[in-house]
Amino acid sequence: MMTTVYDIEAGDLIRVAAERLKGSVEKPSYVGFVKSSQSRERPPEDPDFWYKRCASILRQVYVNGPIGISTLRTRYGSRQDHVVHRHHHLRAGSSIIRDAFAELEKLKYVKNTGRGRVITPEGKAFLDRISSEIKQGKVQEQKAA
Repeated sequence: MMTTVYDIEAGDLIRVAAERLKGSVEKPSYVGFVKSSQSRERPPEDPDFWYKRCASILRQVYVNGPIGISTLRTRYGSRQDHVVHRHHHLRAGSSIIRDAFAELEKLKYVKNTGRGRVITPEGKAFLDRISSEIKQGKVQEQKAA
């Protein structure tokens, strides 16, 4: 039986996929200077933020596709803290998501249908290959323990 994205932890998959995307995904120049959401106080401090977000978006398209920018803006948004009144949910910025989709489409991992982005067979194979490698690594770690 083949290992898929559903069989492993999302954090492990995103971490490994981000490392693999580093050489092939071009990081926009503005990413280090802009906030990822209106609700954030500062830009992301993680130098690998762009690659992790691309990997996370690729996983979201795999699991929930077809999916659009608006849905992902809601998913990556967060709560705006207020001192005086209630907290409100604010959506994430769309430029980071849009540019991540453009880079993933260049790699042919994602394609745009009229109803949202869907994963291509190349993208599915990329994530499934990483999933099976992680699963085999965990099996080996359990045997060693």
